[in-house]
Amino acid sequence: MPDIMFKKNDEITLTIEDLSDDGSGIGKSDGFIFFVKNTLPGDAIRAKVMKVTKSYGFARLEEIITPSSGRCRALCKVSEKCGGCSLQNFKYEEQLKFKYNKVRNDLIRIGGYPEEEIEKKLKPAVGMDNPYRYRNKAQYPVRIGKDGKPHAGFFAGHTHSVIETDDCLIEPEINASLLNAVISWMNKNHVKAYDEESGKGLVRHVLIRHGFKSGDCQVNLVINGNKIPDEIGLINALKDVMSDGLKSVTLCPNTRKDNVILGDSYREIYGDGYITDILVGITFKISPLSFYQVNPVQTEKLYVLAKEYAGLSGEEEVLDLYCGIGTISLMMASSAAHVTGVEIINRAIKDAKENAKINNIPNADFITGAAEDIIQTMLPGHDDKSGSSKKRRKPDVVVVDPPRKGCASSCIDAILTLAPSRVVYISCNPSTLARDLKIFRDGGYELIEATPVDLFSHSHHVETVVLMSKNFERPGNFVQIGIDAEDYYRIKDSKKE
Repeated sequence: MPDIMFKKNDEITLTIEDLSDDGSGIGKSDGFIFFVKNTLPGDAIRAKVMKVTKSYGFARLEEIITPSSGRCRALCKVSEKCGGCSLQNFKYEEQLKFKYNKVRNDLIRIGGYPEEEIEKKLKPAVGMDNPYRYRNKAQYPVRIGKDGKPHAGFFAGHTHSVIETDDCLIEPEINASLLNAVISWMNKNHVKAYDEESGKGLVRHVLIRHGFKSGDCQVNLVINGNKIPDEIGLINALKDVMSDGLKSVTLCPNTRKDNVILGDSYREIYGDGYITDILVGITFKISPLSFYQVNPVQTEKLYVLAKEYAGLSGEEEVLDLYCGIGTISLMMASSAAHVTGVEIINRAIKDAKENAKINNIPNADFITGAAEDIIQTMLPGHDDKSGSSKKRRKPDVVVVDPPRKGCASSCIDAILTLAPSRVVYISCNPSTLARDLKIFRDGGYELIEATPVDLFSHSHHVETVVLMSKNFERPGNFVQIGIDAEDYYRIKDSKKE
């Protein structure tokens, strides 16, 4: 506890030193840590204490005494209220430095890597040429406004209060008109917006997806029921806004009383129920329920890095864990002997198989199951009781792209037992990445290189792609199997020349 006890409504002055995982500023007053929203590193501020725990406190910004040199004017007038663009008032080059430091500090603090090693192996964050209009997917909550009419926008940070905006600057410009068409149709047909407290009302969310290269667009209504009135009227209202690119309009029933946005199924009322897009030269079918990266420009950079890190020569067996609809697997397949994608969600595996057919990629197979269970079938001596005559080959390269919680410990243990030469880890959470890399290191894997990639400009989120290589201990020395750091940099530099 601090020598000076803080209580609610105390006024404090502090200088913001860092940003938390949710984008709040972090500063100290008399050595005690406070989190303050809408502040940036370098800001000297006056704030009011809102809550104090034994280890830290929360305060509300009252005045910026001296602004950070990294501050700029946010282009969106509701960016500080909306939960999606908390860093829009931070110069973009400073955002990239912050994201680099976020990965760096977690690798040192949580991963236990020496600072000098990280300084060498962690590359600068890969940014965007234009960090606006980059999202191909938007989910708009629809709620009842104070006027009793439906309103749509985005949730304010850590709340379910809807912040309306005329135009979100990280979404395609056409989205505002499509959303207005839905609201106008609701008003015309007296369709009620969903009310979370009572569980009544019909329209919960509007999901809009775009294929940036195909030009396709899909509008999906998440509804608290199974049907809507005047389907033709809705379709025509949307077609009036977007006559050529609109390829799909769907309904997704969700009657659950929780925070899950999508239901488990959907029904098309216009088009085929999906759109297509092209990523790294591969065509993908995307349904309302498909996982597909939201920033296609940066995703291509991320995946190209992942493929480079995999070091494929055309002879390798690749295992892609948490493969989703097969984006990484199908990209790797062109440079590998064979790729096996694994995903626990059966719907995603069906999409992945369909995408392999569309692109005529015969050397990629997809399996539904938990990663650790599928790995067991690749170990020597495994007795395949399924009767399958197809023997799964032990992979040379394993690619993992887990959710924010990182890899399950059982999955990492299984990979360590499998002992591939290289592991490429793609992460959306630096802290769980650092935790998992520590386990891989203890299991004999050396960190070769890591690169942050900015997929979510103006937010605190950052993706990171990492290359690890396997060390086997031999009497008297370490012999590298696959590739070591010196070889990697020599080969990489020679390619540049």
